[in-house]
Amino acid sequence: MRYLVITASAGVSDDLADRACRLVNGDTPVRLSANAVEISFPGEAPADLLAGEPVDVNIVPAENRRKKLLIADMDSTIIPVECIDELADFAGVKDHVADITERAMRGELDFEQAINERVGLLTDLAETALEQCYAERISLNPGAKTLVETMNKLGAMTALVSGGFLFFTSRVAAESGFQLNRANTLLVEDGSLTGKVGMPILGQQAKLDTLHELCATGGYTPADVIAVGDGANDRSMVEAAGLGVAFHAKPALAEIADATLFHSDLTALLALQGIAESEYA
Repeated sequence: MRYLVITASAGVSDDLADRACRLVNGDTPVRLSANAVEISFPGEAPADLLAGEPVDVNIVPAENRRKKLLIADMDSTIIPVECIDELADFAGVKDHVADITERAMRGELDFEQAINERVGLLTDLAETALEQCYAERISLNPGAKTLVETMNKLGAMTALVSGGFLFFTSRVAAESGFQLNRANTLLVEDGSLTGKVGMPILGQQAKLDTLHELCATGGYTPADVIAVGDGANDRSMVEAAGLGVAFHAKPALAEIADATLFHSDLTALLALQGIAESEYA
């Protein structure tokens, strides 16, 4: 038995759910929230099911649906922007940095090389710009706080693991409820950025290593993990997780993820696990 999960930030209508149910010969649709419906079904689903509708359609197995560890990327996943691009705006080099970021997210550049190049362009930027950037540019994506706090409430471990910077992850983690956060360190000297990143650099392999480390700590297996990200740097952890989710992602990640979300907010990760709104924190 598997579940067809239909989600959309704008809502999922009963008519659409009933149509999907007929197409897969499924059981009566179960409404998880205004934005999510699940349908259990025994057979196959057409590859183009509900094609053209502004909804996300994903299929998940019935076994081990509820995960014990949430591991998430930050930039363009838990928050809607890339912190380094926004910080670069304060240094007057946003377009240059954003181009490098985009290419790295698509998997066209080596991550470590790309982060060193971008941070190098921030040399001598005043440390005070970090706080100003956070205050003026950083917010949570819709559903982020509900996702994290609900996972916490249900007993899961929650970790924010970013190729970005601890200055931002520590604040985003506190705001959204993540139990722990890991990222890179921007080096500062005499009140200004040095243009260097503390070593070792946290990239794709470090995200995967963190997943395995947290599994060992909690007594979980990768099958107990739900991982979410948006770029090539998230591929390894998304591939390793029992449920790997690509959120508004670049093709390099979307093509290997178990579930893809382009029309939904982050509460869709709860729906994929069969968690209804009545259980939200």
